[in-house]
Amino acid sequence: MGEIQNGSSTSKPGIQRMRSSLALAQVLALATLWVAGESDTSIECQCSNPSLCQPVAAHIQHQVEVVVFDIGGKDWKHYDWSKVTTVIAVRAYDPELLCHAHANDVRVLLTGRLTRELFTSSAMRTDWINSKIQLAKKQFMDGLLVNYQQFLENDELYLFGMIELIHETTQTFHREIPGSQITFTVPWSPNCIEGQCYDFATIAKHCDFLIVKSYDMHEETMNECFAMSNTPYHQVVSGLSAYINLGIESRKLVLGLALFGYDYTCKHFFEPGRCELERNNLEDAPCSYAVANWVPYKDIMKLLPKSFTGKYWDEVSRVPYFNYMVNITYHEVWFDDPESFSIKAFILRKLKLRGIGMWNANYLNYSAVPIAAMQTEDMWNAMCPFRGKWRA
Repeated sequence: MGEIQNGSSTSKPGIQRMRSSLALAQVLALATLWVAGESDTSIECQCSNPSLCQPVAAHIQHQVEVVVFDIGGKDWKHYDWSKVTTVIAVRAYDPELLCHAHANDVRVLLTGRLTRELFTSSAMRTDWINSKIQLAKKQFMDGLLVNYQQFLENDELYLFGMIELIHETTQTFHREIPGSQITFTVPWSPNCIEGQCYDFATIAKHCDFLIVKSYDMHEETMNECFAMSNTPYHQVVSGLSAYINLGIESRKLVLGLALFGYDYTCKHFFEPGRCELERNNLEDAPCSYAVANWVPYKDIMKLLPKSFTGKYWDEVSRVPYFNYMVNITYHEVWFDDPESFSIKAFILRKLKLRGIGMWNANYLNYSAVPIAAMQTEDMWNAMCPFRGKWRA
C-alpha cells in the first residue's frame, strides 16, 4: 500500500474505490462467517482417532441407561466407563472427555435451559433449536438435555409451546444427528411440585426419556420442623409410580439420584434424629430443604469421623444420618450411602425403568487415598449393581 501511494499513478479516487471494495469484501466475508459460524462443522477434531469425532452410532443402544452429570474438571478420567452410557456435560466443552466417551460408546449431551419466551414465539423456538443443533455438530456431541424448572401458568398457550419446542427439538436432532438423545428433567413427582404443572405425559412422548429428579423432597412439612432425608425411599417410589400412572411408559423414565446430602443446623438438638430446625420465610414450606446446606458425598465422608454419634439408620426413609458439632452448635447430616443407594437402585428393576442417573459424578472422591477409592467404588457399584453395560 505504501508503494501505491508514493509511486503509483493511481488517483486518489481510485485508491478510495479500491479501499471501499476491500472494505466491502471484508464485511461480506465477516457476514458469511457470522451466518455460517453456527453451522460450520469443520472445527478441528482433537481426538487421536478421527472416527471418535463422529457421534455414537444409532444402532448402539443399551438395555439400562446410566446417565452421569459432569460439572467439569478431570474427574471423568476415573469414572467407571464400563457402566456409563450417557454423560451430560453441564459446563465447558471438554474435547478430551468427548474423545474418551466416544471410545467407550458413551454419548455426550449438551444442556439447554428454556425460557418462557420460547413457548409463545415459533420464530424464537426455531432459532433456539438451530443454535443447539449447530453447537452439537461443531462439538461432535450426541444430543441435548432440556431443562426448565420454573413456575408455568396453567395456560394452554404456554403448555402447547413447551410441547411444540420439545417435539421440534427431538425431530431436528434425530434427523440431523442420527442416534442422538433428547431428554428432559422433571421433578420427583408430576403433582405440580413447586409450580411445575406441565403436561408430562405428552412431553414424554416427544423425547427419548425423562430424568426424574428423585431428591429435594423435604419441602412440604408444615407441622414438625425437623431434619430429614431429601430422598426418602417411599416418596421416590410414589413419585415414579405417579408418572407411570399418567400413562408414561416406564422405559421412558430414568431414576435420578443425588450424590450430595443435607447438612442441617439444629435450633434445638434433642437426640439423634430429632434435630429441630429454624423455620424459613417460605410461606408454602417453612420447613423445606432450603434451610440446609448441600454437601457432596466426598465431603460427608470427611465429616463422618468427626461425628459424636456415629452413623444411624432411619427405617422409614431408609437412609443414614449422623450428628456432629461445631463449637456449641449441633448439626445433623442426612445422605445416601452404598446401602441406601442399593435399595433405590432396586427400584429400577421393580418398576422396569429405563435407567439410573447421578447428579453429579464429581461429588465422589477420586483421589488415590485407599479408603476414598474404596468408598467411591462402593458407590458406583451400589448405583449400578450390574457388572457392566449391555446392548439392547
